Amino acid sequence: MELLAQEAVLSDNPLDLLEELVSANDWIHDRSSDSELVAQVSGQWCDYHICSVWQSDLGAMYISCQLDVRVPAAKRAAVHELLALANERLWLGHFDLASEEGALVFRHTIPLRGARGIAVEQLEDTVDTALLECDRVYPALQMVIWGNQPVGEAIAAAMMDTVGEA
Repeated sequence: MELLAQEAVLSDNPLDLLEELVSANDWIHDRSSDSELVAQVSGQWCDYHICSVWQSDLGAMYISCQLDVRVPAAKRAAVHELLALANERLWLGHFDLASEEGALVFRHTIPLRGARGIAVEQLEDTVDTALLECDRVYPALQMVIWGNQPVGEAIAAAMMDTVGEA
């Protein structure tokens, strides 16, 4: 991910800074209003749909990263188990499965009430974490949904930390 210059201008609206980050990475995006920004990002395994909403009355910024996968109704119980195990390992954010359409989403809200704005590093870390965790959990989802692998084996393989590069 392209990092922003440290001297980025603080704004009352953190979506202004997120828009700079998205533009710096040449991600397709749309800023439909002062309170919402959506972007399309290519991950390691699939495309991700990032949606961010600024709630000025709450002083909070919500970020979600939806994976390009739909969970068949017959696999939802196993995927709920998988996401519960994945969420236990997360320090930031959590995964949800939308019950009606079977969409998978990584979500996180950043409380900013009383802060003078969001730090560039804070925003970069949040977006990096969302993309990293989605890339990590995607293979486990595929193992469970299409490979009929046991949840424990799938999560162990997906959450294994590797050292070095091949």
